[in-house]
Amino acid sequence: AVTSLPDVSEVGVTLEVWREWFLEAVRLVLAAVPDESAALFFQSDIKRDGEWIDKGAMVIRAAEEAGARVLFHKIVLRRPAGMLTAGRPGFTHFIAVSRALKCPDVLAIPDVIGDAGEQKWVRAMGVRAAGHAGRFARDVVGARVVFDPFCGVGTVLAAANALGLDAWGVEKNRKRAEQARELRVRADE
Repeated sequence: AVTSLPDVSEVGVTLEVWREWFLEAVRLVLAAVPDESAALFFQSDIKRDGEWIDKGAMVIRAAEEAGARVLFHKIVLRRPAGMLTAGRPGFTHFIAVSRALKCPDVLAIPDVIGDAGEQKWVRAMGVRAAGHAGRFARDVVGARVVFDPFCGVGTVLAAANALGLDAWGVEKNRKRAEQARELRVRADE
């Protein structure tokens, strides 16, 4: 699984209800992944009522409660380093968790991905960062299929397809689901 869980603004519930929903969604994604596989999450922190909510920490907490361990935690820059972001996060957490896998000693993903690549939608992960996730799934995990239960416009799915993987996704928003069906990218973008 490679995904980004929706923010509270996309779910339409109170912050307290969303927090519980979010943690349960992480556990459900992980439960759907075989023990010897991995779940990868792209999560940007959010600011609500003047406080930052660390969605990366929430993913790690829920995964550990579900018996998984962190394989890696990388940072994807969504804006150039040093750029002011007016209350929006300038980076995204890129976290891989698994119940059985161990992270290889050498991992072909930098600790800080300085360029996420083209974003096909304002909330979408960049194509280059999605490519890193697809290559990890294919080359380290040995996956042949990638699943994104919150696929948005389909950047992760299109990057996985470009890398020769089958990709399946689910999207509640009809317009974004149609965009996901049509999206094509190059694996090296």
